[in-house]
Amino acid sequence: MSTSVTVPLHAVAHGRAGDKGNRSNISVIPYKPETYPHLREQVTEAKILELFRHKGATAVTRYDLPNLQALNFVIDNVLEGGVNSALSQDLHGKTLSFLLLGEIEVTVPRTCIPEESPYL
Repeated sequence: MSTSVTVPLHAVAHGRAGDKGNRSNISVIPYKPETYPHLREQVTEAKILELFRHKGATAVTRYDLPNLQALNFVIDNVLEGGVNSALSQDLHGKTLSFLLLGEIEVTVPRTCIPEESPYL
């Protein structure tokens, strides 16, 4: 049995999202503290920018939050002009965190996956 497994990000982390104008910020918070270093290594600004390029994203800044063992991504120009001008159904960008958690894959030790996960 392999000691590492490749899974969607949502298998090892959850997210929170917010917005301000035409920017969205998405926090990625691992379920287990030992997962944080793997996320820091694999969940990069470049991957996030590529994921959201189709929504018009032009830049991504990642903030490492080691005391919280979390990552926060600020994504520029991803909300189609912002709440007051976007034609999108999701005016505030709340579902962007679900896109990130579902589309980004990470390779982690099996011990990083919560025991009740179907990914074990």
